[in-house]
Amino acid sequence: MAVVTMRELLDSGVHFGHQTRRWNPKMKRFIFTERNGIYIIDIQQSLTYIDKAYEFIRETVAHGGTVLFVGTKKQAQEPIVSQATRVGMPYVTERWLGGMLTNFNTVSKRISRLKELEALEEENDQMLTKKELLILRREREKLSRVLSGMRDMTKIPSAIWVVDTKKEVIAVAEAHKLGIPVVAILDTNCDPDEVDYKIPGNDDAIRSVTLLTRVIADAVAEGLRQRSAKAQGAAASVEPGAGEPLADWEAELLGGQIEVETTEVDAEAPLDAEVPETAEVQAEGI
Repeated sequence: MAVVTMRELLDSGVHFGHQTRRWNPKMKRFIFTERNGIYIIDIQQSLTYIDKAYEFIRETVAHGGTVLFVGTKKQAQEPIVSQATRVGMPYVTERWLGGMLTNFNTVSKRISRLKELEALEEENDQMLTKKELLILRREREKLSRVLSGMRDMTKIPSAIWVVDTKKEVIAVAEAHKLGIPVVAILDTNCDPDEVDYKIPGNDDAIRSVTLLTRVIADAVAEGLRQRSAKAQGAAASVEPGAGEPLADWEAELLGGQIEVETTEVDAEAPLDAEVPETAEVQAEGI
């Protein structure tokens, strides 16, 4: 059975590229035609590449890997949070801080600090003054805004899913530096050479981003089911009935009771949205 149908791609506007004046010549092989000054992406190729990306993500997760979902543009934030949370994977939807991957040891310390502040806030009665509490709360909110999606991440991911490689240029550069495979949507203004597992498609429309992110999350879910089946088989061969308790979200997912979420779309983002300038890849203070 196909991972996604051509009708779903068409209905979600995956085939709409950027204006013809805003394109990357390297994307020529993925373009079907031009209509009213807009490039139309060949979604027949998109279907093929979706299957390849799906298989890669599924196998990566089945063998114990994790996938970091990255999308800081407005259209990507809600789909990234909902789908990554659905399958228990880390995500980044606020500003990508230089060094989030290449300087992960420092990031891990800030995550520990975030958890420490949360514990202090929960346990405090009258140990701290109102002023001290306010200072700690502000620090916690600042850390939480950037790192909340990575709070359970204990090591660098096995792969990253990126919405808009031009906007997430630092994340892509850091992944390449560490040899982490990049799976991403390729709009007509992107460089396909930067992506290991390409999905030609619209990275600006909410419906398109939601559909493709859901497909990646579905691949993660299937990989988790395969991982669980292998673990249960191995445990049964050693000691029947032995096994580590699952988290609530994982138990629900593996039980096949989870429902695929859908997102209502009211509008599509403009095709000529501005792309921020490339930032230097370095560790930043949080």
